Amino acid sequence: MFRWNEENQQAQQAVLTRPAVTASKEVEAICIDILNAVKTQGDAALLKMAKEFDKRETPRLLVPVEEINQAEQLLSNELKAAIETAYANVKRFHQAQLPKDIKLTTQPGVLCELKYQAIEAVGIYVPGGSAPLPSSVIMQGVLAQLSGAQTVVLTTPVKADETINPAILYAAKLCGIKTIVESGGAGAIAAMAYGTESVPKVNKIFGPGNSFVTMAKQLVAQTIPGMAIDMPAGPSEVLVIADERANPEFIAADLLSQAEHGADSQVILLCNSERIIEKTQQALTEQLAKLSRKDTAEQALANSSLILVDSVEQAFAVSAQYGPEHLILQLADAQPYLNLVKNAGSVFVGDYTPESAGDYASGTNHVLPTYGYSATYSSLNLLDFFRTYTVQTISKNGLRELSKAILPLAAAEGLDAHANAVSIRLEAMNNER
Repeated sequence: MFRWNEENQQAQQAVLTRPAVTASKEVEAICIDILNAVKTQGDAALLKMAKEFDKRETPRLLVPVEEINQAEQLLSNELKAAIETAYANVKRFHQAQLPKDIKLTTQPGVLCELKYQAIEAVGIYVPGGSAPLPSSVIMQGVLAQLSGAQTVVLTTPVKADETINPAILYAAKLCGIKTIVESGGAGAIAAMAYGTESVPKVNKIFGPGNSFVTMAKQLVAQTIPGMAIDMPAGPSEVLVIADERANPEFIAADLLSQAEHGADSQVILLCNSERIIEKTQQALTEQLAKLSRKDTAEQALANSSLILVDSVEQAFAVSAQYGPEHLILQLADAQPYLNLVKNAGSVFVGDYTPESAGDYASGTNHVLPTYGYSATYSSLNLLDFFRTYTVQTISKNGLRELSKAILPLAAAEGLDAHANAVSIRLEAMNNER
């Protein structure tokens, strides 16, 4: 138990530090080597990495369309129905986000428009190093599908002699994705960024991943002209704010649901009750012992903290400082506190709103900013798959009136050519009379 008000500022900052941040320089060097290899060697580099990193004896890159179409036959009716329900809910929520063009006359004779256009080629990264994530296919694939992107590439790692998980393939089929690449990590990001013999080059890369994936995304966005990424999404994290009547079993379950994602995940509890924290510690021990991914969750818990605060209000202040990917509010009445929420990727309100709902099937998107980027980045939404551009159409009379603003501003900025582009037209209009 970390007693927030009994520690100095340095200790407070330390307890909120993400574990993977300290490894960034080492990770960066490795990723640069991988990016260069894929850039120069293409498919050959990806196949070599599959053997080296994923221990695949006879790796391949593209999944045949026949396998994608037949995947549903390998699923139980229960899992197939679950994927379809999640797909429908996510599609319903994001379909409501479809943008509409704007057309506005700012002054007589001056028509301005804002238009939306789908990004032509997008890449979707689906983590799969330790567990297949069909939910991540849905969260990204539905948005690509709704946007109308012409090229959609999905990459996901496959380990050793395993085959790609049929749940991933069926989710991809629902989303209309036909290009699925069996490749993961920084190599997959490089393949989508540069393009290879088998992997089409994309304009924007989406998807969460570990520190290597996150670093590779940032590097390609910085070094390849025109390349964009959704956000620097890395290892998963959750922060729970609980009061003195919260259920410790629920809290522990929510913390462990994120801890099992990976050893570099981080979970934090902020609570104003020492008794609840102690009971949560007990519940963590009991629930952890029953998990199939116990070792992974245990490592993540070593990076995590249970923090005693003086009040719920202080908990929100600490949460804003941390900027969690997921923020869970296990409060008797959370509504009065919602205006205190700052810097959170997605918020889960009430005892019966587990983060798992958002991860899978409620309809909101689970691709969220981590590493404190929630202060400046948003949760993934449909507009991320669009670009906007503006159009203006000005009549002769419109330009004549607008020139009263353009010419003085151009003169004030000393841009004679700007002014001349207007003046020459005004002169032509006058000569027409």
